[in-house]
Amino acid sequence: MKLTRYYDDNKIIPAVFSDDTTIVNCSSFGEDWNEAFFDNDGLARLAKFLEEKQSDLPTVKMDDVRLAPAIARPSKIVCVGLNYAKHAAESGMAAPGEPVLFFKATSAWAAPFDDMVIPRDSDKSDWEVELAVVIGKKAKYVSKENAMDYVAGYGVHNDYSERAWQIEKEGQWCKGKSADTYAPFGPFMATTDEIADPNNLHLWLKRNGETIQDSNTNDFIFDIATVVSYISDFMTLLPGDVISTGTPAGVGFGMSPPQYLVDGDVIELGIEGLGVQKQTAVKEK
Repeated sequence: MKLTRYYDDNKIIPAVFSDDTTIVNCSSFGEDWNEAFFDNDGLARLAKFLEEKQSDLPTVKMDDVRLAPAIARPSKIVCVGLNYAKHAAESGMAAPGEPVLFFKATSAWAAPFDDMVIPRDSDKSDWEVELAVVIGKKAKYVSKENAMDYVAGYGVHNDYSERAWQIEKEGQWCKGKSADTYAPFGPFMATTDEIADPNNLHLWLKRNGETIQDSNTNDFIFDIATVVSYISDFMTLLPGDVISTGTPAGVGFGMSPPQYLVDGDVIELGIEGLGVQKQTAVKEK
């Protein structure tokens, strides 16, 4: 299944894609795609509901609606830094010996086609296409061998980053990762049966039509099972939580000279089997 959500005026409608352009309204299912949904065997119940009811449910075309973030805002967004070998190299940093973790504020959660807002005091906002992993059930002290059993699905995440705030200011990276609109997710969350091998997916990003990130998750330093298991040793992962697994080479910070987003820039990004996002950068007044 490919779970999504869209706006109907100010109301968010939970839905699924039936094909690349058609969205099935699942509001009669009575639940949003949130922690409670995932925690209570929601995916299996939704699959049964669709098997019985889909032909009677209303549909819309993707181009006729404004998509919302594909799942409800998670309890936490845990990100993995420097998880692609080539990205670590372009950043001038040694490949880490264990996953580098940081948090992104959940208030950054955003829709896949909404504007990306460059904060008022930012002049070093950067892009990062990333594979996001959605947790399907409570995970604590999970072994690497069993880790994939705790994954509900995958989606596209753009881990926007303000590099001056992240690197030049004192303290933790979260300051540079958490501005509003800095975490667009979607256009859908694909369940695990939709993705044969998440550790071997093509991902890319374009700025104003120019491809600047073009890689594959097979360049991971730490694969998904390792990351899920590792994080679960330090904190309980709750259903609906999101792990963003790192970005490949091609970020603005790694260019010579560095390049950053300016008002009017158009960013397009996608991952094999997980759809495409598009944002326009707008400078906050």
